[in-house]
Amino acid sequence: MENTTNINNKRAVVHNFDNSSKQLFSPKYLAVLIILVLLGIGAGYFFTRQQNTSVNATLPTATNKTVAIKAGDVFGANDTSAFKDTAEGQLEVGGVGDEGQYHLVRPGGSSQYVYLTSSTVDLSKLVGRNVKVWGATQKAQNVGWLMEVGKVQVE
Repeated sequence: MENTTNINNKRAVVHNFDNSSKQLFSPKYLAVLIILVLLGIGAGYFFTRQQNTSVNATLPTATNKTVAIKAGDVFGANDTSAFKDTAEGQLEVGGVGDEGQYHLVRPGGSSQYVYLTSSTVDLSKLVGRNVKVWGATQKAQNVGWLMEVGKVQVE
């Protein structure tokens, strides 16, 4: 009889590997997952704030329109190696369809307009002024010339 008891004890060491009774997510796993998600959201918020402050540092900052913009003022990127195209004209609001938020009025009529977008310079502060822009020409469907502006000089 003693031999049978020893065999039964040895069998008790073997565990049942049936996963049907286990939970899909343990509390420890959920806690780690929540912490990682919160860290990811925090990092994204931090880097977005850093990027926005660095871009805004190059823009004319006027909450009450008291900042005087004068001829010779330059806004945007200092490194123009990515912005090889230039154009000059009077900056006005309006594009064609989804192409351009602004355009440069140039001699020769509307066929000579340069339609502009910019993710680095706030062009709305320069509407109505004669400017020189540096940018990169983009593929356009509805306009003759579409440019992403990186630098603007008031003339």
